[in-house]
Amino acid sequence: MSLLSKIKKDFLAVKNRDPAFKSYIELLYAYPGIWAIINYRIANFIYKKGFKRLARFIMAINQFITNIDIHPAATIGENVFIDHGIGVVIGETTIIGNNVTIYQGVTLGGVSLNPGKRHPTIEDDVIIGAGAKILGNIIIGKGSKIGANSVVVKDVPPYSTVVGIPGKIIKRKDFSPLSHNKLPDIEKELFEYLMDRIKVLEEAIINNDKNIIEKDEELEKKYRDYLEAFKNRN
Repeated sequence: MSLLSKIKKDFLAVKNRDPAFKSYIELLYAYPGIWAIINYRIANFIYKKGFKRLARFIMAINQFITNIDIHPAATIGENVFIDHGIGVVIGETTIIGNNVTIYQGVTLGGVSLNPGKRHPTIEDDVIIGAGAKILGNIIIGKGSKIGANSVVVKDVPPYSTVVGIPGKIIKRKDFSPLSHNKLPDIEKELFEYLMDRIKVLEEAIINNDKNIIEKDEELEKKYRDYLEAFKNRN
């Protein structure tokens, strides 16, 4: 596909995936992510032609203007949408597939100082929530969703949902759009379970509560649901 065709798809990605989009005129001043991608397309084309210093210079100017840091050697597929975009970092050996959505503050970084592949591979249709850090030469499987502020340092199977620090797989085969406000806090759920169990035991001792078995079964169900969240994390 030609450079111009890719850029055209980048513009369409904003229209198709941002409900706040009202007019193409807004692209001139309200979408730093689209300009970062376009500057990357040009710089990447130049980089592959052997003009690496010029390509780096273009992306340095881009970083100053958009506050988005993309290495010109990175590989970025079609229809990629960087929403808001402020603070996004995409490293040199990063590979991003098609139809990927990246929110502000995301880092696709490395953990090694050795040459070679040291940044993540993001497969098609992945959504990466705001502030997430995906580090190292790992693979984020197709259709996966990375929750906001998660730190991912291990491979993620296709169609998984990941949250937490370090990132834990809490769900698989979920094809619905990413809802940042509905991602569970599994550490919070465990804390609440422990507090509820203490409360049940205290009431049973003080009040001679005869319904302790029923309440205990409810808590056990909550605990089993918690364990299920970890079932496929690796």
